[in-house]
Order: sequence, then structure tokens, then C-alpha cells
Amino acid sequence: MSLHLIYLRMSKENNFYNTISALFILLLLTLQSCGNPIITRENNPDTNQVVLKTGAERTELYFESRLKGKSIAIVANQTSLVAAKHLVDTLFSAGFDIQKVFAPEHGFRGEAEAGAVIINGTDTKTGLPVISLYGKKKKPDVNDLQGIDLVIFDIQDVGARFYTYISTLSYIMEACAEQGIELLVLDRPNPHGFYVDGPVLEPANSSFVGMHKIPVVHGMTIAEYARMVNGEGWLKNGIQCELGWIEVEGYTHNSRYNLPVRPSPNLPDMESIYLYPSLCLFEGTVVSVGRGTQSPFRIIGHPSYKSGDIRFTPQTIKGVSENPPYKGIECRGLDLIAFAKDIEVNGNLRLNWLIEMYEALGSENKFFDSFFEKLVGTSKLKEQILAGKTESQIRASWSEDLRIFKAIRKKYLLYPDFE
Repeated sequence: MSLHLIYLRMSKENNFYNTISALFILLLLTLQSCGNPIITRENNPDTNQVVLKTGAERTELYFESRLKGKSIAIVANQTSLVAAKHLVDTLFSAGFDIQKVFAPEHGFRGEAEAGAVIINGTDTKTGLPVISLYGKKKKPDVNDLQGIDLVIFDIQDVGARFYTYISTLSYIMEACAEQGIELLVLDRPNPHGFYVDGPVLEPANSSFVGMHKIPVVHGMTIAEYARMVNGEGWLKNGIQCELGWIEVEGYTHNSRYNLPVRPSPNLPDMESIYLYPSLCLFEGTVVSVGRGTQSPFRIIGHPSYKSGDIRFTPQTIKGVSENPPYKGIECRGLDLIAFAKDIEVNGNLRLNWLIEMYEALGSENKFFDSFFEKLVGTSKLKEQILAGKTESQIRASWSEDLRIFKAIRKKYLLYPDFE
């Protein structure tokens, strides 16, 4: 539970001690916010808040100068908003020549669960053809891009390497480079853009949940990441994409950004988003991350776990989790929502939960599956946990790779950094 909610709950009690405690918590919340400005989409008299405009919302910078007279394809999903209106609807109603939409994981309107195959179709609102980039085909082919002058990419990323929108971006860049088509990225803030953490991907573990040599938490916006992919020659055969971007107004890497819409069905709030880089590691283990409950990526558990403080039974939730792990089976586990605030304030990837769960379940279960190494991008982490290494020892093994990555990262930043 967030400190805001704790304060509200405690303040409703007619108890002197609860009231004093609530005031103390509110003071802590204020102190925690100092030095970490919250960026917002609306004017606010609070001097610690800065008005933000996403790249998509800065229409004066690209409507006439970049879009007029061009045949356009758009890579978008439910996060692609201009204020409260979808980008595709905005451009379509403004009369621009929108030819088609490319849909990433979760689909164009964001109605599919993680891993669900997205099929081609027609958008019922605009009549535009929608081409899936999640399923058998993850990269547009020659026919998909025939007659297209410009591709627009506008998707809210979460900032973790295994969140597949940046892999879709890499394939879009590669396709555009091969066909000589310009790509325009409408940039958005990264909710994990204020720190860098985790092991750097080893090329042997490259996959759609991690294509390039970056850490689990890369600390870059989508446009900065595109600049890095181009600049480091990471596209096939080192080809270069004709890349443009519209920057976010009012953003720095020391800011905290509350997403106005969930980026995918199982990330319903900021607590789950802050916990996501740490808890997604469990997707390569026998441990449930709460899919099929009202608290995905806020709780973890397993039917054989003995010492947890909560119990939950995953069920089908249409469009969110159709067939979750341990469906209909009671799991015992941990509610981790209180730790989201620490990540929001300090920025870190938490390994202690992974180590503790392995120690509790590893001897009785095949704890890791084959997907784990693809998620973490290295075989070393599994080996370190099996060998009984501590979190601090594991972190020390990342330090040199992170130092090298941070030096590369700085070359491509568009906004003031947190260091």
C-alpha cells in the first residue's frame, strides 16, 4: 500500500495515536519526495511538480513539418495518446494520410494478455488495417511497407529490457532502414528512467525479450534507446535507420513519472510498474507473480511456500490473464506493494526475493525453467544463486559491465541525467 493510502486510512480512525502516526507518515512522504520532482500532465501550484508534454502532444513540432503530404504507418497501442485522445484517431481526424497501424504485444487497443498471439485485422473505429507484430511475424516485410513514406512510433515503454516494446522498435528500425523509410519516434518518459541496474545481456542469450547489450533497467527513453541502437550499429549488418524524434517537454532523468494509462493489462498501477523489473524475473521460475488476481506484479507465491503472509488463488480474468499459473490452486506468498515506494525513491533492482524464494522452494521443485536465462540475459545469475552467492556478491559482478554501459548510454541521452 502507498503511504498516501496509509495516511488516508489512518486519518479516518478516531484515535489519537493513529492520527499522530498518520501525520508522521505524511511527513516522511514529503521528505522522500524532496529532490525527486514529480512530473505531471496538468498545471499544479506545487513547486515540486513540473508540467510535462509528451512528444505526441507537441503537435506543433511535427504536424505540418513532418507529416504533411506523406503516406504514414503508425506503430501504436492504447498508450499512444494526445491528451485523452488516441494518436491514430487524432491524426486520422486531422486528415493526414494514415495507411495502416502496426500492433505490438497486447494489441493496438491494448486488449490482449501477455504472450497472446495478436492477429491481423481492421480497426473498427477508423477502418484502418491493423498488422500484428507479435506472433509469427515481429518485423514488417516489404509488402507491409510498400508505398509508405514515414513510420511513426509512439508507445509508452516501462524501461525494462524484457518489456517487448523496445524489441518491436528495433525490428521497426531495421525494416525502415532496409526500405529507406524515415522513422519518427514520438518520445515518452521512462518511469524507470532515474536509475540503471541489473546484468547486461550476453549475446548468446539474445531473444525478443532482450535483443541488445543493455542491462535489465537501462534508464533511457524510447527515443534515446533508438539513438543508441542506431549509433552502436546494433541493427542487422550495421545498417542505419533514418531516425527522427520529438522530445518530451519538461522531463529529466531525475524526475518521477506517473503513467496516465496502464502500459499493459497486468501492470495496473504505479506500484506494479515499480516492482515489475524485480518481479518479472520470477516469470522464469515456478513462482507466481499474481497473474489471475487483482494484484499482478505486486504479490508472489507458490502452492508449496510455507511462510508467506498472504494466500491467493489465481483465476481466469478475460483479456488480462486467461490461463494463469496455478489457476484454481491456492498459493501462499508475499505482498510486496509496500516496497514499491523504496524503488520509486532509491531506484534499484531487488534480488532478495528471488534468493529467498529459491532457498524456500529450490530443493523441492525445479525452480528455474529454460526461459529464466533469456529474461535475465545471462547464465551467470542462475549459477550464482545455485552457488549460494549473496545479493551484494552478485551485484559486484555486474559493476564493470554497468560502468561500460553507462559510458555508452551518455552519448545518446536527450535529457539531463540523474548523475
